[in-house]
Amino acid sequence: MVEHSIRRFDEVSEGESLPERRVPVTRATLVHYAGASGDRNVIHWDERTAQAVGLPDVIAHGMWTMGAAVQVVTDWVGDAGRIIDYGTRFTRPVVVPHDGGASIDVSGRVTTLDPESKQASIELTVTSSGEKVLGRCRATVQLD
Repeated sequence: MVEHSIRRFDEVSEGESLPERRVPVTRATLVHYAGASGDRNVIHWDERTAQAVGLPDVIAHGMWTMGAAVQVVTDWVGDAGRIIDYGTRFTRPVVVPHDGGASIDVSGRVTTLDPESKQASIELTVTSSGEKVLGRCRATVQLD
């Protein structure tokens, strides 16, 4: 069993940056996610269908993008159970070409700290190919 260190309130400061991460996504990633999630919409694996409905190519599942992004917070705080609230707006799809796939770039920072509850608010910036794909991406975490 891997022991995780839970982030302590007195070791965190407002404005602190979380470690940045680039998360790759390929068509295989999307097929696996479709099987696990039950979202088998054809726009997530067939470019002709995606283009027929006006998309530039196959796109990643929004929930995959949201889940991949929050992993940065999970790793930073030390336990997924410490995430009290998480929400975002989907602003642009993550386009996943057949050759080479794509990636999302995730960065975050602590925006507020509440000494009474020992909670921190985190704001994430999530982009793909230089374009913001999630907006108002925020999490609240419980610190020790």
